[in-house]
Amino acid sequence: MNWYDKLNQYFPIEEMKSKEHMELLLKDKGDIYHKDEGPHHVLMYVELDDFIFIDYLFVAKESRGQGLGKKLLQQLKEKRKPIILEVEPIDYEDTDTEKRQRFYRREDFTHASKIGYRRKSLATDKVNEMEILYWAPEGESEESVYENMKKTYNEIHTYKDKELYGKAYEDVTDVLTFQHDKGAITE
Repeated sequence: MNWYDKLNQYFPIEEMKSKEHMELLLKDKGDIYHKDEGPHHVLMYVELDDFIFIDYLFVAKESRGQGLGKKLLQQLKEKRKPIILEVEPIDYEDTDTEKRQRFYRREDFTHASKIGYRRKSLATDKVNEMEILYWAPEGESEESVYENMKKTYNEIHTYKDKELYGKAYEDVTDVLTFQHDKGAITE
């Protein structure tokens, strides 16, 4: 099974980019968009000067619990940059969501509670809510995570969206929100 099929079988359709989109990112943005693949894993990530964004992390079911996910994250952590990722909120009817969240907590990821993320899927037209998790080696703020998520959304998630999907994703200001301490939400 190829890398895309592995991801496509594991991740919900609302979260998946098309294979064409991902291949175009690897080709056109190969300086920042990377694929690390092995027989039991696929890791797709963005590395910029000041942060890393994990687009997809897949570990084959038969290899879970053997430290492979931890090892892949450790390789990224060694770069000493904040690491950001999107994860589904816990759904108690889907035990995988709870396991994923528990795994990232064990790996010292923090929930960015001030960041809201709601994106309409171009594949299903369903609104998909995600939580933003981050690992901050230098104590980076949620506000910097928010700014980096906006950059990722604009440079990666929506890259050539009209050309690839026939329509555009929503504007970043409609997808990501930040709640300041006084309760005001900015876009």
